[in-house]
Formats: sequence, structure tokens, C-alpha cells
Amino acid sequence: MVPEMMTGTTLTLLLLLGLILVMRSRGAKSTMPGPNFCLGVGPLVTYIRFLWMGIGGASNYYNGKYGDLVRVWIKGEETLVISRPSAVCHVLKHARYSGRFGSKYGLQCVGMHERGIIFNCNIAMWKKNRIYFIKALSGPGLQNAAALCAESTTRYLRSLHDVIAHQGHVNILNLLRCIILDVSNRLFLQVPIDEKDLVSKIQNYFDSWQTLLLKPNFFFKFRWMYKKYEDAAQELQNAVANLVEQKRKALLEAEKLDNTTNFASDLIFAQSHGEMTTEDVTQCILEMLIAGPDTMSVTLFFMLMLLAQHPKAEKEVVDEINTLIGDKQIQNGDLLNLKVLETFINESLRFQPVVNFSMRQATEDDVIDGHFVKKGTNIILNIGRMQRGEFFVKPHEFKLENFQKTVPSRYFQPFGSGPRSCVGKFIAMFMMKAILVTILKQYSVQPAKGRSLENISKIHDLSFHPAEPDCMLEMIFIPRRLNE
Repeated sequence: MVPEMMTGTTLTLLLLLGLILVMRSRGAKSTMPGPNFCLGVGPLVTYIRFLWMGIGGASNYYNGKYGDLVRVWIKGEETLVISRPSAVCHVLKHARYSGRFGSKYGLQCVGMHERGIIFNCNIAMWKKNRIYFIKALSGPGLQNAAALCAESTTRYLRSLHDVIAHQGHVNILNLLRCIILDVSNRLFLQVPIDEKDLVSKIQNYFDSWQTLLLKPNFFFKFRWMYKKYEDAAQELQNAVANLVEQKRKALLEAEKLDNTTNFASDLIFAQSHGEMTTEDVTQCILEMLIAGPDTMSVTLFFMLMLLAQHPKAEKEVVDEINTLIGDKQIQNGDLLNLKVLETFINESLRFQPVVNFSMRQATEDDVIDGHFVKKGTNIILNIGRMQRGEFFVKPHEFKLENFQKTVPSRYFQPFGSGPRSCVGKFIAMFMMKAILVTILKQYSVQPAKGRSLENISKIHDLSFHPAEPDCMLEMIFIPRRLNE
């Protein structure tokens, strides 16, 4: 999923954009550190760097060069890149930073413009949609998540022989994606799906979203430049629309609705009352289905790699699982008592986060740490860099000791906080614990010889994830009793 290299046409158009920026130079000087405007050259260079290095990579570059509060430009728009804990917390907790930013045309191509909740810049619509997500991701959904994760993971583990490649290797990422998609479907949609086919479409959709998010407006003047991304996004949208129709039909034919109502049915009922459009319903369900395979599967992959690289941590985690759970079925109360596992998860999220920044936009004028921020300013919260601060005992190393004492939220924000925090943060912890427990009770998962997180290819753009396809991502499942 590596974004394509800039074509000659794109580079030429970027140079033209630079000339336009020269004409728009206002000569104003910012009190924040960062590149010079320099008659429009500064904005052009910073924008090209974001397109070239990816959002995460460029954010780390500028924070590393200029400090933890930096002013740059994206698409000619003033953008702040922040990794200072006090400033990050200020932005997270205030509703005046509930806006998002990104290419309007790019978001339209993937169906996110003023729809769903992930990149919905229409605050009123985002608030309305968010209510349905909160309901689905709490209450019964939260209570049932652990049991469904354990059941689905066990079923896929029993079929490992069907996915084993050469030399006993397993494409662990696709395995995790199928598990999480199966659980998401059973929690939020409840219709028959082909997990492998849908996982492939989700990967292509993510690639399109990542590629188009920051593209300049003129890129969308030439359909041949973005057609394949639009088509890939449309392919998933069509697939989800078909699933919604299956759900709609099931609701119409159901004698009782007690066992068929869930997130999808709530949205369908809202549409029947004129509160949502067909496109709104499809996009909300699409975003609910892609969230897990997009981020949680990669997060779990990183965790399994870290366990393999730190056998002492793995032993502590497995010993706790054996002591508190043993051979019995997983209960929600058991997951809450797995303190070593929770510490391991937190340290993994700190050391190797998948979503390590958040994109916001100021909806009002404000002041951040003494610096004036005008309405409409774009903001990138570089949370991954912030979480490697000096508060931790070994900030640049993976150590469970980093969470021996309580960590204030200002130094650790894996799911964000405030009005636009991750709506699925509680259910995500339950699901990660249940899946890890189910796998680790039965298997020790090891990468092939010589492979580690440090030497696999990774992309640092919209999220931090392995480059695919890459045979180096395959892992070996060793039955734990045999391993011992």
C-alpha cells in the first residue's frame, strides 16, 4: 500500500502551485518556529515533504528539526505540528478543535466528505452520527465482544492448516484481519460475508484514502489521475451497500426484532424515519467495518512481534494468563484482572503505535501555550512522538517498566481524549485482550529467523503500518505445549 511516486505532471502542477503561493504571500511572520515562508517557497517545500514522506514521517521530521510546536503549510494552509504534552492535551480536550482537515475532493472520492465520523468535517452531522457509534460500542456490544473474539479466534486457529504457506509460515496480518472483520460483522451487522474478499477490498479502500487525503485540488481536475483510487473506494462502497440491503431484507422478514437489532438496524430505522440518507447509512457501516481490519489487526501484529522479540515479557504475560484463566472460557471479569497483559498492551501502544497522530482543525480563534491560533488553522497532534518523552523510564525502548507507575494522560494518549476521542477505545481493549489471550494460550508466535520490527519495511503516512505485500510479515505458530 505504498503511495505512487509523483509523476512529472504532478511535479509540474506543484511548481505552479508554488508560483501561486508566491503571489499570495502576506509577509506575515509567525511567532512559532518552523520553515521560513520565503516568498512561497517554504509552503511549497513543506507540502511536497508531506506528500513524499507521508503525514507521520513529515511530522516527525519537522518536530525533530524545529521543536515540539512547529508551523508548516499543507496545500498552502497554515498547519501546526504539535508534540508538546501540554499543547496536545489542550487541543484534545476542547470542542473548538473538533474539526478535521483534508482534501474535500479526496474525501468525496472515498465517501467520507460530510458522512460517517472518521473524517466528517460537518460537525453537526458528525455529532449526530457519533451517537449511533457510541451506542453500538458500549452496553451489549462491549459485553459480547470478548466472547465473540475468543470464539472467532478459536475457529480460525483450528483452520490454520488452510492458510499455512511455505515452510509453515502464516500470513498473520490477513489472519487477524479476517478474525476482526468476522467479529465486527457479528456485533454490528449480522449478515453472511466473505471475510477474505472484503478484507482485500478494505485494504484497497485504505490505500485510496491514504493516497488522496492531501492531494492538491488540481489533481482532481484530471480523472485519469485519481480514477483507480475512486474505483477501489467505490468497490468497497458497493459491497457494503449490498450487505446493507441484505440486512434490510432480514429486518423486513423477521418475525421478531429482538435478535436482529444492532448498529446496522438502528441506522436503517433512522433512514426509514428520514433522519439519514442511504449514502449516510452505507458510509457509517463501512467505517465501522474497516476500523478493526485497518488498525487493530496491525496493532496486534506489532504486539505479537514485540512478544517474540522480548521473551521475558512473553513469559510474564503467559504466566498470568495461565494463572488467572487456565483452560476455562474467557470472561469479561478475567480480562479486567489481567494487569500484566494490560501493561504490555499499553507499552506496545506507546512504543509502536499504529495511529500515532490526529488531524484537527480550529473552529474558533484560540491561544495554545502563548501562541495565537486563528480559526481554520490545521493541526497535527504528533502523539506518537509525544509518548516517547522523558516522563518514561526508558522512553526509546520497549520496557514494561515504563508503566510500573501510573502514567498521566497528558503523556499517554493511545485513543485520544475529549470530544473527538476514539469512540471505540473501550471495546478495542477488550477485543485485543481476548484475541491475544486466545492465541497465547495455545501458541507461541514467532517471525522467521532474522526478522524483527526493525528490519521489516514500514510506511508512515495516514497510519504506521507494514509495507505489503511482504513475505517478511509471515509468522510461525508453534503449539505452546510443544514449544515448552
